[in-house]
Amino acid sequence: MDRRERITLTGAQETLLATLYGRALDARSRDPILGDEQAVVAARRIDYDFRRTGMNATTAAGVALRARQLDDWLGEFLAAHASATVLHLACGLDTRAHRIARPATVRWVDVDLPEVISLRERLLPTPGGDYTQLAASVTEEGWLEQVPADRPTVAVFEGLTMYLRQEDGRRLIQRITERFPSGELLFDVYGSMGIRLQKLVPAVRNAGARLYWGVDDPRVIEGWHDGLVCVDALRSVDMPGLGRLRAAARAQMWVLARIPGLRDVGKILRFRF
Repeated sequence: MDRRERITLTGAQETLLATLYGRALDARSRDPILGDEQAVVAARRIDYDFRRTGMNATTAAGVALRARQLDDWLGEFLAAHASATVLHLACGLDTRAHRIARPATVRWVDVDLPEVISLRERLLPTPGGDYTQLAASVTEEGWLEQVPADRPTVAVFEGLTMYLRQEDGRRLIQRITERFPSGELLFDVYGSMGIRLQKLVPAVRNAGARLYWGVDDPRVIEGWHDGLVCVDALRSVDMPGLGRLRAAARAQMWVLARIPGLRDVGKILRFRF
């Protein structure tokens, strides 16, 4: 039997294990939404008490629906731009580079902290094609200069913005939109109510992580770069595929969708620039 990897991540980095476990639970369910078999393999190789994540069948389905929507938007972008750059920021142990079919002309760059990239190298197979991993904090200035600015670029960042302070998020978005000629930004956000309720999220609470930045009005972000436009803003309670949830979870979403504040606790955004 392969040696299991002992996890020493803490804080925000530890929460990447929750999304990994959520995708693994979904893949092992009777009717998978995402079907991420690589997540199952990776989770089995980790020496970690996944009960700390608080993940269950319902929250795992939510993780899978969010990932699938971002995958679908990313797939649409690559279908329209056969030669493009993908920036997968704060990639964690996400297997998006394995899930997305892409032509050989696509440049894919996974970016995360050195300790996370090291863990990826030990747990995940290297995807094919033009693929690079960069070990850096996405809020650092230097790493982006390593990515050529010669083609349309799509940046996807899942489970990142809420751990940033607003100024760091603003600067990251500005650096990307200023460097590349055109492209899209695909990411999820918490609303301000979600930030206030963060202690109710087991993965955040048990990891000792902290959430900072909430986005209530995506139009505020449009003002951060000329030509930056929000073309999609899906609330978590309105996400395509919610009918796949169990009856109790569907009822919960129905109730949340009718409560001001709570219905905007989370969104998935697509910007074009």
